[in-house]
Amino acid sequence: MIQLYHGEGKGKTTAAVGGAVRAAGAGMRVVFGQFMKGNETAELEELKKISNIDILRSKENFGFYFQMTEEQKKRLTDIHNQILDKMRQLAEQGKCDFLVMDELTYTINYNLIETETLYQFLEYNKDKIEIIITGRNPAPRLLDITDYDSEILCHKHPYERGIKARRGIEY
Repeated sequence: MIQLYHGEGKGKTTAAVGGAVRAAGAGMRVVFGQFMKGNETAELEELKKISNIDILRSKENFGFYFQMTEEQKKRLTDIHNQILDKMRQLAEQGKCDFLVMDELTYTINYNLIETETLYQFLEYNKDKIEIIITGRNPAPRLLDITDYDSEILCHKHPYERGIKARRGIEY
């Protein structure tokens, strides 16, 4: 099944991390994939310690999309497609029971992934493995294939008062 956590509110990745830890605790083989994120985030330090969680992500940091050059966007697209291909391989080999695709919605919205290949992968695997997808502004096609659709709203955020993201809280 596919679970989607989206919206402007805080907690989408946190929900995915919680799901991954719960699945790992139940003995499932977890693949935690991050798209769009290049910097290490604090949750990865703990996830790396869990033997049945594999992490897939870019080792390069590209910054914000609106600041990227066309060359950086192409490079990031290549990396995202490589991550998707590795996910496909692990699923085909039976080495993944639970898959997190953190910040995936951005890759669709910004054309930073081969979308047809992605949707084929999701459709093929949605009845074989559990998939969690996070991000903002999910495409209508993505909404159509999900089994869980959880929108996280933001009514108030410290950023609005000029408080910057804090390690261990927002990242």
